[in-house]
Amino acid sequence: MLTDLNEHQISTYYKRMLLIRRFEESSGQLYLKGEIRGFLHLYIGQEAVAVGAIGLLRNYDYVVSHYRDHGHALARGMEPKVIMAELCGRLTGSSGGKGGSMHLYDKSKNFMGGYAIVGGQLPIAVGLALAIKYKREKGIVMCFFGDGAVNQGEYHEALNLASIWKLPILFFLENNLYGMGTHVEKTHAGGREIYLTAESYGIAAAQIDGMNVLAVREATKNAISKMESDPAPIFIEAMTYRFRGHSMADPSSYRDNKELVEWQAMDPIESFKTLVINEGLITKEKLTHIEKSINETIEEAVTFALESPYPELDSLYNNVYA
Repeated sequence: MLTDLNEHQISTYYKRMLLIRRFEESSGQLYLKGEIRGFLHLYIGQEAVAVGAIGLLRNYDYVVSHYRDHGHALARGMEPKVIMAELCGRLTGSSGGKGGSMHLYDKSKNFMGGYAIVGGQLPIAVGLALAIKYKREKGIVMCFFGDGAVNQGEYHEALNLASIWKLPILFFLENNLYGMGTHVEKTHAGGREIYLTAESYGIAAAQIDGMNVLAVREATKNAISKMESDPAPIFIEAMTYRFRGHSMADPSSYRDNKELVEWQAMDPIESFKTLVINEGLITKEKLTHIEKSINETIEEAVTFALESPYPELDSLYNNVYA
């Protein structure tokens, strides 16, 4: 997997993962200061999934996400300052400050939103994929969801319809082991092997290391190639872990600290950094330069958001009907 990577690609993967990490850390700080209100679900620890998967999509492909959507939006190329402004409820945000953390959206990027309803994005993905097939267009739909969504009825309905209609959907399960505060082994009969449920619907499925950006990249690359030659849905279960609580309101006391430490030792950013330096594929100095650049980008995003105006109260009634 390393042999086909050049320095530019390595820099890009490191830059995107670090951008997500620093963005989320700053978001958490702004939430504690009261600048971000409502709910805030951080993506810290899961960066390899978004970057490894979304980085292979074309402009005409679609992304549908869950409410832990900041990482996906950044990986898809949405502007950090515009996302930060949206989180802060400012007029300059991607939805004019009306969507907030869980509802990021950018049609220009075919980023079709985060969804606060658990599993609510799955039928949306089916509809988008059906439209692609009906209109004979190019592209696929990459649909992200968590392990908490797989016990919802729409999960099974979506897989069933996607299989019957042979729709171009890449179902991407980010299994971080916890649906809110409950371990997946207490909520799902299949335990940690949820991907097997997809096979019962005749969908090719695999489980991968979601803490390894190169493993995610390879699995996604193979899936997209297969879907182009044989149009049909594919299911990938990426085993990952969130280093913070379910949301900023979650003290995460239900998790054993030993478990957290074990997963932090597999930090996707630090692991990738160590690997590429040890393999002599890039210098530490160049990665340090990237880190400095990312810090500046985040500072600019925060400043832009906090200096942006709030939407006028009357705008509450705008765009209520299409």
